[in-house]
Amino acid sequence: MTYPRSQLVPPGSPGTYHCVSRCVRRAFLCGVDRWSERSFEHRRQWVEDRLHALADLFAVAVWGYAVMSNHLHVVVQMLPDIAANWPDQEVAERWIRLFPRADASDTAQVLRVQALLGNPDRIAVLRARLVDLSWLMRCLSEPIARRANQEDLCTGRFWEGRFKCQALLDDRAVLAAMAYVDLNPVRAQLCETLKDSIHTSAHRRIVEIEKAPEKSKAALSPVTGIRGVGVLGMNQAEYLQLLDWTGREVRANKGGTLSGPAPKVLARFGPGDAQWTRQVLAVGSGFHRAIGSVETLIEKAKSMGQQWLQGITTARTLATAKA
Repeated sequence: MTYPRSQLVPPGSPGTYHCVSRCVRRAFLCGVDRWSERSFEHRRQWVEDRLHALADLFAVAVWGYAVMSNHLHVVVQMLPDIAANWPDQEVAERWIRLFPRADASDTAQVLRVQALLGNPDRIAVLRARLVDLSWLMRCLSEPIARRANQEDLCTGRFWEGRFKCQALLDDRAVLAAMAYVDLNPVRAQLCETLKDSIHTSAHRRIVEIEKAPEKSKAALSPVTGIRGVGVLGMNQAEYLQLLDWTGREVRANKGGTLSGPAPKVLARFGPGDAQWTRQVLAVGSGFHRAIGSVETLIEKAKSMGQQWLQGITTARTLATAKA
């Protein structure tokens, strides 16, 4: 059974979400097709570039992403208060940049902005769209689908009709979803180290620190989009250490390991070692429409007019599990 997206993502409300888009019929978004031996690796950069471009236009903060062979993960925070403070001129200019006309001159672009400014009702609609999760995912997926279909000399649907969405109800849920997303290539045994997990937010953080080592001590912040907010008082280096350790734990029974010290930050923000690892893995299987503590899940269920949400049992198990 499907539900209206507005139940989970109330329009105009702030929130952070883990979104997953999959290709239809498990078709290749990226990677190498082992049957035809055709490589689609270049499409990973298409997706990453598009995501960063959209983060500069929407009122969002992107905390994590991973471009896999046939699906895409994004952890994104919607910031309606930011969009509410944009002048009408900025809203119009952002929208024109989002949907440019290839054959339009600079003068024509200016005239388009002026036409929008003359219609306050339209500006209000566009302001809401620039902080709308469904519009963000639509603007991410549609251009990629068109490029891929053109390259494949075909037409038709490229992505599944609906992207999967999980509301992240507290800071611990946000952090667990970030780790789950960043460790996707490691869990899938596509790479051995975080640095090798290209086209992920973890790789981007590592590259930025290598270019400017002082950034390792900076507060953990979005990898792209609107900056200036932090999570759990953690810095960039501590987050990467946490990822390194978590990656070794989730692959304890698999070939290959990651290297790095155990994270001291675990003791600071609450859960024990075992609970943390279980919560990261539960992002993909233990929770469904929302992730959080028992209390936040019950509160979210009530706000949606429901008595229960899948994942409450998982949250209760994590809260009572021994370290």
